[in-house]
Amino acid sequence: MELLQLQYFLEVARLEHVTEAARSLHVTQSSLSKTIQRLEENLGVPLFDRIGRKLRLNEFGSRFLRRAERALFELEQGRQELSDLSSPEHGTLKLAATAASTLPNILRAFRKKRPNIQFHVQMLTTEEMVTLLHRGEVDFCLSSPPIEGDDIECEILCTDPILVAVPRGHPLADRSSVALAELRDEWFVGVKKGYGTRDLVDSVCKSVGFVPKYVYEGDEPARLNALVEAEIGIAFIPSTARSSHEHIKYLQVENHELAREIALLSHRSRYISRAALEFREVVVEYFGAISEPYEG
Repeated sequence: MELLQLQYFLEVARLEHVTEAARSLHVTQSSLSKTIQRLEENLGVPLFDRIGRKLRLNEFGSRFLRRAERALFELEQGRQELSDLSSPEHGTLKLAATAASTLPNILRAFRKKRPNIQFHVQMLTTEEMVTLLHRGEVDFCLSSPPIEGDDIECEILCTDPILVAVPRGHPLADRSSVALAELRDEWFVGVKKGYGTRDLVDSVCKSVGFVPKYVYEGDEPARLNALVEAEIGIAFIPSTARSSHEHIKYLQVENHELAREIALLSHRSRYISRAALEFREVVVEYFGAISEPYEG
């Protein structure tokens, strides 16, 4: 059994499509198909049910996938550990986030501390982020909500109140707080379902008898303040994502503990480099400094 066979198998198993997997791996379809066929011959069982170019993992494939992922995970951890030992001042920090409003300040502080360390950040839904975390493909996740799991280390960083952002010309703009029930006829801008803050807000609103009506649903939370300012709709904005722009007013929510928890997640078995440990220190220090009550 060859390492290349395992790598090809994992990609096909994730995409379940020969053409897409070949494109992702930068190989020809015929080469990919032959490699998977040799792996199945070595194992003595088929790993996929084939329907044209579509492939579906069968029971053999599903069981083997868990073992293959674990084996490649350990090999990748070994590679990263050796890389860290040989060149501790360089490398790449891989991050995933569902709570991205604090990232610019955190990354700026980390870059000042470790200027030669590169970083790659992905803004993902909770489900997408957890998938990468389980695979060991990211060093840390900045997540809201916190995620618990046998292989997940979860460190709560702060409780972040969720505010209601309205443009200065809005009838509520002269208020400092608002009851959720008063917002049932409003139009909202927000992130898509699957992001922690959106799912939390929708759930709490449903508990008081309405479902928010969205005129915009995106995957970039930072854009919401601009849309509120343009009077496209109002928005639920975490306190850490407030804009200093004078054309937006932020209201506290009355009679409800509407707040998100932000957590730092890591894989319990993943090798943590020196740079990653220093990144964690920066994150903890940052949230310790901003954990102060909101004043409107």
